[in-house]
Amino acid sequence: MITTSIEQHALAQTSELETAVANVERGLAGLADSLRERDARAVEVQANELHRALAAAVQRFMHAARHGGVPEPMRRRLARASAQVASQRETLARATAALDRAIDVLMPDSAPGNALYGARGLPDSPLRGGSISA
Repeated sequence: MITTSIEQHALAQTSELETAVANVERGLAGLADSLRERDARAVEVQANELHRALAAAVQRFMHAARHGGVPEPMRRRLARASAQVASQRETLARATAALDRAIDVLMPDSAPGNALYGARGLPDSPLRGGSISA
């Protein structure tokens, strides 16, 4: 079957979009796995890889939009991936907020109104006889 150069270009473009979206989907899956395992180092690596994949996908989609358009199935896949990114971002924001609250409970700030307690249960501050160390 003989194809025209326009058809060949469209097939090549679709293949490039497919690869870009597949890389984003793999990055999302890897990040989700790292988050589930609570492996901070792996989360950082996966987040960086996902960032690169997203940047490459956006570039490919912008090029495709300028040169013939993006097939609807690819648009839907990219939209799903975008929704997953938003969901993971929200999950991370909630986890960060929960961690911040836990740290605030465990380590209150030492402002005058929030004195720390010493060994005998009394406020441990310079004004009440506590010791200061440098």
